Amino acid sequence: MKKRFHIAALTNLALALVLIAVATVCFLPAASPASEVDARVHYKGTSEDGVSLMFNVYWGTEEVYGILDVLDEYAATATFFLGGSWADDNVACVKEIVSRGHEIGTHGYFHKEHDKLSLQENLNEIRTSAEFLTLASGREIKLFAPPSGAYNEDTLAAAESLGLTTVMWSKDTIDWRDKDENLCFRRATDGAEGGDLVLMHPMAHTLKALPRILGYYAEHGLKTVSVGENLG
Repeated sequence: MKKRFHIAALTNLALALVLIAVATVCFLPAASPASEVDARVHYKGTSEDGVSLMFNVYWGTEEVYGILDVLDEYAATATFFLGGSWADDNVACVKEIVSRGHEIGTHGYFHKEHDKLSLQENLNEIRTSAEFLTLASGREIKLFAPPSGAYNEDTLAAAESLGLTTVMWSKDTIDWRDKDENLCFRRATDGAEGGDLVLMHPMAHTLKALPRILGYYAEHGLKTVSVGENLG
């Protein structure tokens, strides 16, 4: 009898401890590393009437020059996130982007998946690109756009240690995949509003859509501003 009593007591004690543990977990503040990370990444700007065109560049040098001409025609400003390996082969184009009054940021050096890199690997990839772009352009690099939008805690820590702000987007034209001028236009303009960060690439169909995109913004009281200005 005593033995059964002790067993029952121990069972009840174990059950009570389990319930206490469950209750503690339920009522403690939930850990949210993803939201904490996202809070340090800019998906949208603060401008009331400014929209930022963001061109991620690892190819399309000829299209980059065409984009610069269209931006000149519409007195528009853009931000070019340049891949270091591309910039290394196109220093003249880097200088041309800056000379025409546009902002540049780094897009890494070899277009790696930064969410799979260690802290040191992230540092090496981002620092190499930022330092080269500074030398090539004569401008301080302040912005970083992770290739493919992939990042982890080490990516953000590396960027912050280098004094860089990490930037994503609020509108994605997906022009690298869907080679359609009208689709590119729609994705860049549908519901466009101040603060938007619009992701694009130097593609032939994007270049064709660009005048229409800029015309739409102007007709709807929106102006183009650099990402730096948009972030305030």
